[in-house]
Amino acid sequence: MASNCLFCRIAAGDIPSTTVYGDDDVYAFRDTNPAAPQHILIIPRKHIQSLADVEVEDAAMLGRLLLSARRIAEQEGFAQTGFRSVFNTGVDGGQTVGHMHLHLLAGRALHWPPG
Repeated sequence: MASNCLFCRIAAGDIPSTTVYGDDDVYAFRDTNPAAPQHILIIPRKHIQSLADVEVEDAAMLGRLLLSARRIAEQEGFAQTGFRSVFNTGVDGGQTVGHMHLHLLAGRALHWPPG
C-alpha cells in the first residue's frame, strides 16, 4: 500500500466507499462522480501507478481484474445488456488518480467515440 495513494487508502478501508466487490487481490467500489448510471471502479489491492507500469508478474492480477468486471456485471444485472470497461492511462489518457483502475460503465447506451 502506498500511504499517500487515495485508492490504496480506500481499499484499506481508511476512506469510506460503497463496496461492490472485494477479494484478496481486487477491490471494486462505486465512483463518486459517475459518468453513467452504473460506474464502478475496479482496482488491484497492490499499488500500481498505471497500466503502463504493469510487469509480467502482474499478468494474473490483470486477469483477475477482468474476471471481476464480468462477475460484477452479472451481479449488478447489466451483463446481458452490455457495458464498457476502460483503463485510462497517464495524463493524456485521462487518468486522474495515480493507481491503476478499471472503469466499468453501464446503465445506458454508451456511444463511440467516447471523447
